[in-house]
Amino acid sequence: MTNKTILIVGTYDTKNDELQYMAERIGALGGGVLTMDISVLGDPQTPTDLSKHQVAEAGGSSIQQAIDSGDENSAMQIMAAGACALAKQLHADGKFDGIVFLGGTMGTDCALDVCQALPLGVPKYVVSTVSFSSLIPPDRLSADIQMILWAGGLYGLNSVCKASLSQAAGAVLGAAQAVEAPVGDKPTVGMTSLGSSCLKYMKLLKPALEQRGYEVAIFHATGMGGMAYESIAANGGFVCVMDFALPELGNLLAGSVVNGGEDRMLNAGRAGIPQIVAPGCLDLIDFAGWQEIPERYQDRPFHAHNRLIKSSGLNAEERRETAREAAKRLKTATAPVHVILTNEGIEEWDRPGDVAYDPEAFAEFCDEMRQVMNDPIEFSELNCHINDQAFAEKALEIFDNWVADGTIKPLAAQS
Repeated sequence: MTNKTILIVGTYDTKNDELQYMAERIGALGGGVLTMDISVLGDPQTPTDLSKHQVAEAGGSSIQQAIDSGDENSAMQIMAAGACALAKQLHADGKFDGIVFLGGTMGTDCALDVCQALPLGVPKYVVSTVSFSSLIPPDRLSADIQMILWAGGLYGLNSVCKASLSQAAGAVLGAAQAVEAPVGDKPTVGMTSLGSSCLKYMKLLKPALEQRGYEVAIFHATGMGGMAYESIAANGGFVCVMDFALPELGNLLAGSVVNGGEDRMLNAGRAGIPQIVAPGCLDLIDFAGWQEIPERYQDRPFHAHNRLIKSSGLNAEERRETAREAAKRLKTATAPVHVILTNEGIEEWDRPGDVAYDPEAFAEFCDEMRQVMNDPIEFSELNCHINDQAFAEKALEIFDNWVADGTIKPLAAQS
């Protein structure tokens, strides 16, 4: 038996049987249930713990306003705002341990907002007719969301859709039982990187920072990793960040889907977190492996990392643009920022003779960095490659100086 409670959310006017089936499965496994109705027009067969009226009012509106809004999209956005507010408050009050949604495109749209509103470590499951669909842009996904396709269940229960619903019920309850949510009992340094074949500094920096008593969380800068990093930074979850892998910014500017969201490189600064920054991999644009390389990038240096991701090089002017944009974002910070430029390379594939080596374009990038990384940004230029030990040593020197002068504070003091 378990003392974990799952919040079940959906439109109970049209999906009562399916939602009730999930509640029964969770109960049969020993879990408790809270139910939230996000319907607009109809009513559930039996009252839910949180009615549609409570949901609408939590968002500063009413069911009548949702009905009068004129269309389903506007109405569901009213319900989404209320569901976000209610779910956040209920979780803060310790009323539930995990959440599961059921929906088509309307319910899924709402579910994505609520999942983003809840903190990392709260189990979040979405049973959807559009799970894993290209209809869902990456920036709508929370860092630890889980999805399962609602197969064969668009209208009414059957043995096919029960397979999905029962899996989701068991999965969310099991996750709530097993999860070890971040506790914040150690000061945490947030770091961005890529796989160690491209950027290697984490192998040197992680043990060195742990020896100093810090926890190190390293985020894979391939889109979702950057979004998770930004989400935690926005909530003040780090005492310092080492943002050393920036391809998501270049990808964002180039229009690639492999980006970390519009707020990449902004949230740590807004939250007053000191930042040590280096332009690792800011010479590449990444594409999903299934994409055709756009024609304007086909004559560039090219690297196929695997069947999921491939990269082309940015030209000289594009590199200058990324440097300017990085500086613009960092200058909004409310805490110190120190940028390190390694003028012998910023990722493993740009060494002489390798696939991304473009010394002329890199020289222009370095020139732009020298011009734009100025006050209030501190700037250091090293005659080495980003994967050399000298880079890691410089990052640790800056970190240690900030600890000594109080720039880096214990997490509790920072909060």
